[in-house]
Amino acid sequence: MHAQLIIDASYIAAAFLFIYGLKRMSSPVTARSGIVVAGVGVAVAVAASFLYAFEVPAAVRPHLTLNLILAAIALAIGLIWAWISGKRVAMTAMPQMVAIYNGLGGGAAALIAASELFAPTAAGEPTQYVRLFVTVLGALIGGVSFAGSVIAWAKLDGRIDKTWRIKGQQALNGAVMLIAVILGLYIVFGAHGHAPPALTAAFFVVTLIFGVLMTMPIGGADMPVVISLYNAFTGLAVGAEGFVLQNPALMIAGMVVGSAGTLLTLLMAKAMNRSVRNVLFSNFGAVGEAQSEIAGSLKPTEPADAAVQMRYASKVIIAPGYGLAVAQAQHKLYEFVKLLQDAGVDVKFAIHPVAGRMPGHMNVLLAEAGVPYDVIYDMEDVNGEFKEADVALVIGANDTVNPAARSNKTSPIYGMPILNVDQAKQVYVVKRGQGKGYSGVENELFYRDNCNMVYGDAQKVMVQMIQAVKELGD
Repeated sequence: MHAQLIIDASYIAAAFLFIYGLKRMSSPVTARSGIVVAGVGVAVAVAASFLYAFEVPAAVRPHLTLNLILAAIALAIGLIWAWISGKRVAMTAMPQMVAIYNGLGGGAAALIAASELFAPTAAGEPTQYVRLFVTVLGALIGGVSFAGSVIAWAKLDGRIDKTWRIKGQQALNGAVMLIAVILGLYIVFGAHGHAPPALTAAFFVVTLIFGVLMTMPIGGADMPVVISLYNAFTGLAVGAEGFVLQNPALMIAGMVVGSAGTLLTLLMAKAMNRSVRNVLFSNFGAVGEAQSEIAGSLKPTEPADAAVQMRYASKVIIAPGYGLAVAQAQHKLYEFVKLLQDAGVDVKFAIHPVAGRMPGHMNVLLAEAGVPYDVIYDMEDVNGEFKEADVALVIGANDTVNPAARSNKTSPIYGMPILNVDQAKQVYVVKRGQGKGYSGVENELFYRDNCNMVYGDAQKVMVQMIQAVKELGD
């Protein structure tokens, strides 16, 4: 009895820490402490779970020893692996780490459901059907999230470098999903929770297949939305299995993650001018169709020339993209920015909602380099200022600064909100080559009269720019 009181109190405390930690994560200034607070909540919930051993009858306790040992070993392995991999992961690899961790959460929820379905309790009561239905629902969502997240990880990590699409993809996906739903409904209402093990196993296999089929057609440009979507799926699956286990901490954590992930998915889809239905059931992220030839020409310039113009500008706005992360140039970029600020230049960073490969990727990248939060602005807060900027510096961004999204109705990205860098008096684009963005669409910005291309690795380019500005002061 005393153990149950401690467990209940611990879960209430853990729930408070989850919610308070998430609240602090809403601001870059308090996000780090918010993660720590939420982490403490997880530790409290995990520790409380071991107290259930004291709630079972004394005669059964000796049989729990092996389970407790296995749980402790699994916990130790997870902690050690997560700590080492988290310390070693490069910033460019952070999206795929988030994807695989998210997938593991969905897989854990599916395994909880499997343990319930392969060893069901007696059915018959109305509440039992509700419990079975929620178990199957959690299994379906968790299985899809696990398989889809693994594919997303493989794509982001370069282990799968092809976007797999076949004729009738939507029909195939719909058929597989329908089979999973039919099997799930049969397990609940047909077999009353006593389905043959082979049929239950088939249900899980089909859910995994659907997760793979749903994710394989999606291109790299759209992974921010995909990661966010599967994050929401994992939260919903965990919340459902928390209901099955009557575990308040899992229910609250799942609902918080599920609702936050859903809202973020909607915001991300809106930022890319897509609907959630389009994400789930179309060739989301398909390579753009062939575009008509763009008038104008590419105008290369030297890093030193671009640096000198920025040094004598009044206002500079920087639009970073994934190329900045690839080149690991964030530290050199901030060193350059500090030189400009020392010279009296007003410098701001403009962050597109889908810059990088996951939500908040650019914010974390800049924070790692020590860039103050008060010079980092979201797109809607800074977009109107590009008209006042003497120079806009684009580093590693492509589709998110393409003016075709505003003016070219034939473009696949038409209607997508973009950073208005083309409205600055002068635009410099740091780019390794003449390749297209993830969408496969040619960028009209590069051909504008007020745009010059600075070709080269971003880090090497920034070194040259820093040297050019320093020489002006010598």
